[in-house]
This record gives sequence, C-alpha cells and structure tokens, in this order.
Amino acid sequence: MESNPSSVAPPWKYDVFLSFRGADVRHNFLGHLYDALDQNDIETFIDSKLGAGGEISRDLLEKIEQSNVSIVIFSRNYADSPWCLEELEKILECRQTLQQMVIPVFYHVEPTHVRELSNSYGDALAELRKKISPDKVETWKRVLIEVADLEGWHFDDSK
Repeated sequence: MESNPSSVAPPWKYDVFLSFRGADVRHNFLGHLYDALDQNDIETFIDSKLGAGGEISRDLLEKIEQSNVSIVIFSRNYADSPWCLEELEKILECRQTLQQMVIPVFYHVEPTHVRELSNSYGDALAELRKKISPDKVETWKRVLIEVADLEGWHFDDSK
C-alpha cells in the first residue's frame, strides 16, 4: 500500500524550538524550562546547540523548520532584537506551511503590550524603524500581533 506523500508528517528533528531574548531569560526562566523539557525526553533546540563557525542565520532558520513546536518567550526586550523578530517571522511561516504549533509565553510582560505593540514593544519598533526598512518593521508588527493572539501562558512571578 503506497502512502500519499501529502499526508506524510514532516520529519521533525526537534520536538521544540525555543525563541527568546537571551539577556532577559537565559540564566533563569529559560534554564528551568529547558531542564523540564529535557527531563521529560522532549528534544529541544536552544541556540547554545549551534556549532561554532556555522552561519547563524541559516542554521537557526533550519532548526525552526525541523521543529514540531515553537515556544516563543516574549520578554521585555524581545522586540529589541532583529534576530528574535526574524525568528518569529520564520516561526509564523512554519506554522502556516508546516502546521507547526506555536506557543507564546509572556514572561514579565503583559500580553496586551505585545498585541497592541505598546510599552517596550512599541519603543523597540520605533527604534528599529530608524535603522531598518519600514516594510520589514511592518512585517514584524504583523507577526508579533498574530503570535501574541495565540493561546499561551502569562508568567509573572513579581506580583
């Protein structure tokens, strides 16, 4: 019996891809999340797994394509990073083309700030607009809003 190629699931190399702004979460929340996933045998890609000497942009984009789920950790400075926004754009593309699951986590940031592009998100995009084409910034605004509208988790242990 032949299988229909269009019904074959993509060959995921990773269960989860983690998208995050390193300075905000690397040494606290991210470590705990990664350890919990690892302890449950969930194959998780984190940028420290990139080999030295590789072209980071292409390697990261390939890792996103090879992942079944992307967890996007929106933190205060996430939108300051063009790299994070490029990742987010690719993640949304994979959600649409590969049916990748995307889970937003709002870490010490209000979900409405991301959805409405206000506070640190609005400030970051205004700064990026000075350095990067307005069309690119508009694309990033759209993907931020779209991903922030997905069902996710709000984590704020400061309250």
